[in-house]
Amino acid sequence: MRIPLTKKLVALAIAGLVAQPSFAAGTSCFRGINISGAEFGQIGGRVDHDYVWPSTKTLDYFAGKGFNTVRLPFQWERLQPKLMGRLDEDELSHLMQTVELIRARGMKTILDPHNYARYNGQLVGSTAVPNAAFADFWARLARLYANDDQVVFGLINEPNTMPVAQWVEAANAAAAAIRQQAKANNLILVPGTAWTGAHSWMTPIDGEANGVALGNFRDPANNFAFEVHQYFDDDFSGTKGNCSRAGDAVQAVQAFTDWLKANGHRGMLGEFGIPTDPACLAGLRSMVEVVERNKDVWTGWTYWVAGDWWSPQEPLNIQPTGSGDRPQLQALLPALRDLSAEGSRCPALDDR
Repeated sequence: MRIPLTKKLVALAIAGLVAQPSFAAGTSCFRGINISGAEFGQIGGRVDHDYVWPSTKTLDYFAGKGFNTVRLPFQWERLQPKLMGRLDEDELSHLMQTVELIRARGMKTILDPHNYARYNGQLVGSTAVPNAAFADFWARLARLYANDDQVVFGLINEPNTMPVAQWVEAANAAAAAIRQQAKANNLILVPGTAWTGAHSWMTPIDGEANGVALGNFRDPANNFAFEVHQYFDDDFSGTKGNCSRAGDAVQAVQAFTDWLKANGHRGMLGEFGIPTDPACLAGLRSMVEVVERNKDVWTGWTYWVAGDWWSPQEPLNIQPTGSGDRPQLQALLPALRDLSAEGSRCPALDDR
């Protein structure tokens, strides 16, 4: 059962009058899970009817397995029904309550407006959704968790079908608003365009390659990581239910690792997932091992997907069934069980 925060408390938070907890910088890389559901359904919609926030049962399960991070997708339009307007108090109460439930289980939250660089179907950086509106949204949201080291700001999910230069301008505007208007120093995760695939990071798509154009990204606090996603199927989309290109996918993450090191950047593997074939499990282990071996540049990973409303037939889903854990979990357990001080230390987070 969810007990919403009172509207008075939410209003105080919006006004910046409720201090958020402050934590020392974490020493563990993100080893996380995307708990999907709050981005479901039609714009607007009714909670627990059209869309759902993570349940305590689901959060308990993943915390108990050793996950230390939840990437939390939600809809920008629900949280801010009108561009440049106030955040919706009811929806904000659901988000804030969920963040506190995650925190109470010793996990961090990555806030993920799961919008593909769009608002009501219109591209960020267009006349309909100017960069100022994207910046305004992030200024309002960032104020609620400014300098809370347990909350990470993922700018937006998977920009696509847009010029990369347009996206870089929008990302710069959001980063400036987070730092200068919200006075927040939280880690920012910055995706590329073309669904931010690791495999296409250096391929010119919709303009320059992400790995070139994002050289123009500017964070006044220099506390950011570039977020990539990488799936294993025929076209790397994660929609085909196979892992025919597992070897290529692992090589793509290794190539992105090399790019991070060559350019002095940090990375985050925000989405990756597999069906249950044994060959897929081997590929998943190999991809996680690339990230875990290179903690000097990787801030961590969050597997896609879990959530209370995901169908048991979804191939990538690791929401537990009545009979127990799903097979994919076995490929993640070596990293989840790595609790030693040396093994869990994350230089990419510690040394900044």
